[in-house]
Amino acid sequence: MRPSRRAVITTATAAAVSATSPAAAAERRRHPRTGFERLAQDGYSLLDGRKIGIVTNPTGITRDARHIVDVMHADTRVDLTAVFGPEHGFRGTAQAGGSEGRYDDPATGLPVYDTYLKSGRPLADVFTASGVDTVVFDIQDVGARFYTYIWTLYDCMEAAQLAGKRFVVLDRPNPVTGRAALGPVLHKEFATFVGRQPIAQAHGMTVAELARLFNGEFLTEPVPLETVPMSGWKRSDFYDASGLPWVPPSPNMPTPDTALVYSGTCLFEGTNLSEGRGTTRPFELLGAEGVDRRWAEAANELALPGVRFREAYFAPTFSKFQGKTVGGVQVHVYDRAAFDPVRTGIALLVTAKRVWSGFAWRPDNWIDKLTGSARVRTMIDAGADTDEVVAGWQEDLAAFRRMRRRYLHYR
Repeated sequence: MRPSRRAVITTATAAAVSATSPAAAAERRRHPRTGFERLAQDGYSLLDGRKIGIVTNPTGITRDARHIVDVMHADTRVDLTAVFGPEHGFRGTAQAGGSEGRYDDPATGLPVYDTYLKSGRPLADVFTASGVDTVVFDIQDVGARFYTYIWTLYDCMEAAQLAGKRFVVLDRPNPVTGRAALGPVLHKEFATFVGRQPIAQAHGMTVAELARLFNGEFLTEPVPLETVPMSGWKRSDFYDASGLPWVPPSPNMPTPDTALVYSGTCLFEGTNLSEGRGTTRPFELLGAEGVDRRWAEAANELALPGVRFREAYFAPTFSKFQGKTVGGVQVHVYDRAAFDPVRTGIALLVTAKRVWSGFAWRPDNWIDKLTGSARVRTMIDAGADTDEVVAGWQEDLAAFRRMRRRYLHYR
């Protein structure tokens, strides 16, 4: 008999090892401890006797900036036999829309398998071929539905179930807090790799919480799932409260400031304006040829909470407008607790369309995949203002928030 859904959604609680020095105890009190730290402190007992494969990327690091694959490979208590690389690759050498392929890692000799753009049975076959019996996931997320690592998580959970593998998620902070879910909820007919299932644009969850939600709500058959939560993390914590070094999860996510605005300004990927790729401030700089000071003025007139807009000029080194000087805005968040990234992104779309006659959506209506339906695009085209657009998703968002509440672990 297959175990019940509730039975397979379990939480592994790794016991903390008491520190002998006062300095170590003070450090533990000051910062949350990641899932990996708790797993290691418990002597990897959760992985005892298992052949382990890990889905990770350059963000899978310890507090002293060592990669967890290097740490685990050197520890005789762990039988680490494979690594699975997502978009951008395990060691992070590939740009957006790329991966590293199949190779042997020079540092450890471990086989690295490519998961990017694989799902279902083909990905299950990769897990089977690797010879592992437990798949571990440890990747830093940034809190937005269209950031693809959470869908790598979903695809790997589904594939692990098909392959008969156990699945373990090591938790890390949501860098933009877990206070609230914000923005439109995906409509299933718009599902892609930037949104497999109906969650909010800014989900306000950690990867372990999302794994529990995916297992309980969306997977056809749940995978045997265990999560190792953080200790000491609060839903109101921004990334700097973690005390962890920031490693860019992808080449265009260079700082926690990028993550703060990303769930709103990434919507400009669905337009003919630059979203700042090819600059040192992607998703904070936005613009196009022919845009001038009127956009910043119009956006500032809205008096959006926690944010100001500066008239800005920049020349992207790649992507849209490569090598050309464009005009636009720089987003300056001065009160991150008050800042609403999704409302801000909508306001910038509305004002850009109003002040710049050259505004256009991408011909493939990519904006619909990012927002999760055609509603945002059609409302803005019909002349709706920011408040009207935001009001259009509140019923869906309220339903998602009710569902989300059942899977939250932290306060």
